[in-house]
Amino acid sequence: MSTGIYAGSMQFVTINLLSTGASIITTAIMTLMVNIRHLFYGITMLEEYSEAGWRKPYLIFSLTDETYSLICSTDLPDDINRKDYFFTVSLVNQLSWIAGSIIGSVLGNIIPFDTTGIDFAMTALFVIILLEQLEKSKQHLPAFTGFIISIFCLLLFGPNQFLIPSMILITIALFIEKKSLERSDF
Repeated sequence: MSTGIYAGSMQFVTINLLSTGASIITTAIMTLMVNIRHLFYGITMLEEYSEAGWRKPYLIFSLTDETYSLICSTDLPDDINRKDYFFTVSLVNQLSWIAGSIIGSVLGNIIPFDTTGIDFAMTALFVIILLEQLEKSKQHLPAFTGFIISIFCLLLFGPNQFLIPSMILITIALFIEKKSLERSDF
């Protein structure tokens, strides 16, 4: 899974989708929603990757949060080939991810570990990210909108079917709110 699905959060989501028997359409929409941020990363890298030749498809596939951060924040000396650097960082990041997954799998089968409650870890992670964003941002309307729409869809569609309608409605609402958010400090 770490080789084909090179997106950490989607690997966790995929396990849940597979175990609940989600449809291919649900899986595709969920994958798009979870990883849509990569589209924005990719747009900013169009010019950089345009001359990458045979490396370009792999660079596009392997553009993760960590890789993007490294390739955008590093000031390279003039004698370093940027395309080689991009490729090397992307490859090392993915190989590290795969190696970590394999080591974790092997050790997980050797060392007894009670996974009770581990499914809560992703929820806790996203709550912490939300709280940090609320502290840093003056605009709380997007978070409030997402919360209200999620609760509404949970009540309307139930716990097994609310996620995709929530994501679609949140996306629509945020596009509608965009103009007022740009003008205010709400």
